[in-house]
This record gives sequence, C-alpha cells and structure tokens, in this order.
Amino acid sequence: METRIVFHIDFDYFYAQCEEIRSPELRSKPVCVCVFSDRGGDSGAIATANYTARKYGVKSGIPIIFAKKRLEERKDAVFLPVDFDYYFEMSEKTMEIIKDYADVFEYVGKDEAYLDVTKRVDGDFKKASHLAQQIKNSIRDKTKLSCSIGISPNKLISKIASDFKKPDGLTLVSPDKVEVFLEPLKIRAIPGIGKKTEKRFSEMNIETIQELKKLDIFTLNKEFGRKSGTYMFNAVRGIDNEPVKEREARIQYSKITTLKKDSKDYQFLSENIIELCKEVHDVVIKNNRMFKSIGIHFVQSDLSNKSKSRMLRSPTANLDELQKNAIQLLKEALENQTITIRRLGVKVTELSEVQGQSDITHYF
Repeated sequence: METRIVFHIDFDYFYAQCEEIRSPELRSKPVCVCVFSDRGGDSGAIATANYTARKYGVKSGIPIIFAKKRLEERKDAVFLPVDFDYYFEMSEKTMEIIKDYADVFEYVGKDEAYLDVTKRVDGDFKKASHLAQQIKNSIRDKTKLSCSIGISPNKLISKIASDFKKPDGLTLVSPDKVEVFLEPLKIRAIPGIGKKTEKRFSEMNIETIQELKKLDIFTLNKEFGRKSGTYMFNAVRGIDNEPVKEREARIQYSKITTLKKDSKDYQFLSENIIELCKEVHDVVIKNNRMFKSIGIHFVQSDLSNKSKSRMLRSPTANLDELQKNAIQLLKEALENQTITIRRLGVKVTELSEVQGQSDITHYF
C-alpha cells in the first residue's frame, strides 16, 4: 500500500489572532475573545485567548470573571466580544489559499483542515516539508495569519503533530519516526482522550503513550468498550486508515427574506423569523449538521444593516432551540429600533457534523 502524505493545518489561537491582525497594537497585550451572555456584566466565557493571556492560565471555556482575576496584574489586558462575521471572512480567505495546494482538501472547521498531498509531492516527505513551508508563507503574506502544520502518513498523527510546536509550528513525522514521536507524549495528546479517560488511566498508573502501548486489546476493550478500546489500541501505534475526504468549507447556512411590508412590529417580524428558522433548519438537517451560533440580520429601510448573534453552550440541531434564540435576539434588536425593517434573515454558524459528536473515534 502506498504511503500517504497528509497535512493537518491548524490556525493558531484563531479568534484572538484575527483581532491582533485587525488591531496590531494588541500583539503585546493579553487578549481574550469573549462570548458574553445576556445577563450583562462579566457573565460569559472565554472563546479564545492569545499566548500572552495563556501564560496566566487563561484558556477557552473558562468564565470571563475567572480570566479577569488571573489577569489582574496586567492592567493592559483586553477583553473583546466575538465578531463571527469577521472571523469567517478571514477563514474563507485562508481556506481558498490552502485548497490550491491539495490533491484532496477536507475542511474540518473554520480554523483547521486536512490535505492529502501525496501526488503533489510524489510521495516524498522532504518535498512535503517544503510545500508546508510554502503554505505557511502564502497564508502569512496574504492574510497575516500564522498556522501550525503537522505532516505524517495519516490524519491522526498529523493532528497530533500540528499541536506539537504551537504557535507557528511545522512538525514532520515520517513513517520511520512514528514510534519515536508518539511514545514520550502524554496520553492526552491522542485526539478523543479527555479528562475522564485520562483520570482512569492515571488510576492504572499510565501517563504516556509508551506506557499505554503495554495494555493489550482485551484489557482496553473490557475497560472502555470495543469501539473506544480498538481506537486507542490503534492510535497509540499510529494506525489510522481514514482517508482525507473532499469536503468544502461551509461556513454558515442562512435564509433572508424581503418582507411584505417595511415594519418594526414585533408580532409581524417574529412570525417571519419562525418561518425563516424552519427553512434554515431544513438545510441543517439535510446536510447532517449541528450549529453552535445563531444570528439574525436586518436590512433597514435606509438600506443600512444590523445584526445580532449568540453562541450556544453546545452544538445542537434542534428547531425549538433555533426559534427560541432567534426570537430572543429579535426582542433585543428591537429594543431601540427606530427605523423600519425591509429584509430579515436568520443564520447558523459554527457548524459541525452530527455523527460521532461524543464518540472518541471521531475526533475530526
């Protein structure tokens, strides 16, 4: 079987890096991009923090209030609200650049993708390393974004490798170096192994991939079930036959309608929102997707635009959830609305596949 050459490309601290590009004066400061909740004040969570903020223990998912405490001594710390439209625009630009270098391009999310480049580099890992550097240079020249790239014979190792020297890393793991690369790593390096599994292994005095390799398949299956056990048994040996599958970047699903009359009446607009949500939901279901962010969009009578969005706690494909949140956004948007609205839209972003969400074997 021919050796494949697979890249995993991961943009570094993506949202915060986008903000640094937009406002270069932020580069020396701790930057936290926040999803503020509707409760006001500092209620909400960190979406992404740059590396300066991370040195103080700030990471994605922690409450904003904790992040502010950890950054107390840094009077220059910056807390910004998420700006999804801008990040998606940056993502689309970058994905267009990356696609040109691939035999097969697989979009994973707004800040990561897999490329199969086997034919392009004639199966030569040295050429692959040069190609990866070209991609990094091209992205930096055209968008100023830095990214980390992992190169290996499969998706699993490339994903681990892209995380190995962040930020702005390039890690090559040729077939003869797979074992040497994997064995010293902590088991958390394996995609899909979370806190619970790590804790269980810790109780078994297993911390590294090398130690985990000593467990036979029967023990793993008994402890974690056949599917997860088999996945882990193969993963620690760097075995992954999943091909890179052609998947285009699909950033969002949206529907917009021109209203029968210009209006700022809540009742009238909410009826239209409900219908738009159904249409968007149909597309979501048809494409086997879930969404984590919901937005509404107005084109006002003077042709100016207004939009509002919110991030959910976890991805969903639920119509009620979509309608309830869109209606809430509509209420908030209408609070100080003086101009009538001509066109109304609903969009969902932060898309992910329905399958394998909580399944350890589906880490991409």
